[in-house]
Amino acid sequence: MKATSNGSWQGENPLEASLPLAIVQICLVIVVTRSLAFLLRPLRQPRVIAEIIGGILLGPSALGRSETFLETFFPKMSLTVLDTLANIGLLYFLFLVGLELDLRAIRRTGKRAFIIAIAGISLPFIMGIGTSFVLRNTIAKGVAEAPFLVFMGVALSITAFPVLARILAELKLLTTDLGRMAMSAAAVNDVAAWILLALAIALSGAGSMLVSLWVLLSGAAFVVAAALFLRPALAWMARRSPEGEPVKELYICATLVSVLACGFITDTIGIHALFGAFVVGIIVPKDGPFAGVLIEKVEDLISGLFLPLYFVSSGLKTNVATIKGGRSWGLLLLVITTACLGKVGGTVITSLLVNVPVREALTLGFLMNTKGLVELIVLNIGKDRKVLNDETFAILVLMALFTTFITTPLVMTIFKPARRAATPYKHRTIQRNDPDSEFRVLACFHGSRNIPTMINLVESSRGTRKHRLTVYAMHLMELSERSSAISMVHKARLNGLPFWNRKHNGDQLEVAFQAYQQLSNVTVRPMTAISDLYSMHEDIVTSAEQKRAALVVLPFHRIRQFDGSMDSVGHGYQLVNQRVLRYAPCSVGILVDRGLGGSAQVCASEVSYTVAVLYFGGGDDRETLAYGARMAEHPGIELTVMQFVPQPGHHFVQPSSEGSMGRATDASERLADETCITEFQAKVMGANRSVKYVEKVVGGGKAEIVAAIKAMGKFNLFLVGHASRVMPLTDKTDCPELGPVGSYLAQPEFSASVMVISQYDPTADASSLLAEEVADIQDLPEPDTPVAQMDRSRHSGGM
Repeated sequence: MKATSNGSWQGENPLEASLPLAIVQICLVIVVTRSLAFLLRPLRQPRVIAEIIGGILLGPSALGRSETFLETFFPKMSLTVLDTLANIGLLYFLFLVGLELDLRAIRRTGKRAFIIAIAGISLPFIMGIGTSFVLRNTIAKGVAEAPFLVFMGVALSITAFPVLARILAELKLLTTDLGRMAMSAAAVNDVAAWILLALAIALSGAGSMLVSLWVLLSGAAFVVAAALFLRPALAWMARRSPEGEPVKELYICATLVSVLACGFITDTIGIHALFGAFVVGIIVPKDGPFAGVLIEKVEDLISGLFLPLYFVSSGLKTNVATIKGGRSWGLLLLVITTACLGKVGGTVITSLLVNVPVREALTLGFLMNTKGLVELIVLNIGKDRKVLNDETFAILVLMALFTTFITTPLVMTIFKPARRAATPYKHRTIQRNDPDSEFRVLACFHGSRNIPTMINLVESSRGTRKHRLTVYAMHLMELSERSSAISMVHKARLNGLPFWNRKHNGDQLEVAFQAYQQLSNVTVRPMTAISDLYSMHEDIVTSAEQKRAALVVLPFHRIRQFDGSMDSVGHGYQLVNQRVLRYAPCSVGILVDRGLGGSAQVCASEVSYTVAVLYFGGGDDRETLAYGARMAEHPGIELTVMQFVPQPGHHFVQPSSEGSMGRATDASERLADETCITEFQAKVMGANRSVKYVEKVVGGGKAEIVAAIKAMGKFNLFLVGHASRVMPLTDKTDCPELGPVGSYLAQPEFSASVMVISQYDPTADASSLLAEEVADIQDLPEPDTPVAQMDRSRHSGGM
């Protein structure tokens, strides 16, 4: 095939030239695999599952059964180019895998993890050899015995380190004791598997045993030479790349070229180019930003664009139709059973012998049974070397797919950590009896556009109390499929939860909060929550309880654009907010950000905001008034409180119809509202001339309330209750988390920011619903958590 076509206007078919055909193949593979990944997300499956299935569907097992399809999109003369691109992608992906693998962590591996890893390799390897005898006597007659035995042993004993890391990170187990043990065992398993694979490749050569010995010795010499000569050069480049400064382009280029060069050397030796790339990744120094920058430069292009080609290249060799008849399906069942029994059984038995609890041992067994891309690499090398025929290859691919597919649901079913006892603490609301006590806020943000408003809100809320305001600034990040996400999880989580790390400087967004702390009297603790959107609320809820927060501030899922419009960052973030409202152990505020103070942080002396509290009555409105009173302490804040009072005989909401108990509840709410307003007038208005109180008497109709709100004029910020005692002010809303008043103020006709506050209700005790969702953590001593203030009461008093 020639590289490019002259175009369809010249009467040529672009698909008969290699470049346009490769472009179409890449686009087709990406569309199919990403669509499958989207469909499998509710099942919490890693993307590798979608890529394996996508490759099989594009091959002769499904769409490829059509000769027209195969000849159009994957003609035989194009497969050399396709395989070359796929293997380049695979080369750099193995380099990324090596970058993730820290040999020092393997050396620090405890005896338990090391024993579990060895047992997890040995038993399935032995059972794989036993299975190979059955296959050689049935569907694999005539293949070389020694290479086939080793390939089968490796295929059944391997653990996919990258896939395991991804599953652990998504299930919030990566930084728990169980996760660390699984990762350590998988790392040992990975290194051992590559050594065994090198042995299998050497044995599968066409030469004599002496040639195989020379191949192994040359491979060992290459590893020694790389450690002695290449590692010092990489370490020199890493030392000259300090934290906070960009890594030189020359260093990046030199490292990427060394990957290709080492791949060429190992291919020349005869143990596949992938080994060279993997060794380079392992010997790159992991300290400093050098390894992280390499991952960032390579991962998106390789993992997103080139690596999926390897799955379709493998899928084109996989023909499920070769598995036919009772004997073939029986052999498939035998291979799956042997793989699971060997890997799970070996791991579980050994774990129990080294005193790992039964449930954790079983979970560890299924985690170590994870296969994935590395398994496909082993099988494809075996297929290319004529060690595996079509039917054996298809059986082993389906085995890898099945064992990986069942891992996540089985682990979620078996391992449900018991939630630790709720942390008892006193101040779960803004409204409290001792206003001079410390005020703790968990302020969440999505990205840089949330930060100026969030900092300006914190500055306006710090008050003039004797005790400080402590803010935990939590950066909410969705767990991605990137390799760098795993290293970020390691830095940002401890025992399965986000934590404040003194030694970690944080990302550039957290630095903004640290800079604010230096210029103010507010204590700021930056944190990062890297989690799947399905379970991000668990991080927020548990962190709020662990840090004894009185208020959680969440960003609204719609962000203001430069033209003033509000664009959604995703429906998933809206669901996160709704779940936090349901489960939070303290009061919650949702901030509709329309640029409070502009697009930059405002210093304390320049704060000049007008804030309005719309008071209709109810617990949430009383909490809102308490927050407004705290903001009014700042000399730059002008607070206006408008209390809406219905005319005699009118009601904003229908009175309770639940008999005497319902009427008593209504009466107690009215009494609490009157008491709250009276105390506000006496304590706040008497000492602060910048506070205004307006009582607005309106009819019970929606139109009169709306007109009164519009007549108030312009404000920088509206404070409203989530469950205000008023009817909905809009005909319909798709944001129930904003409540009846907040939904109205979030409409495009308003330009002010809105804070919707929901008061913690100790009677609901909704946090108990998370009993089986929140990871078990240990109580860690925190220097910023005053133990003296702990109290078993979940209730808060008056203002």
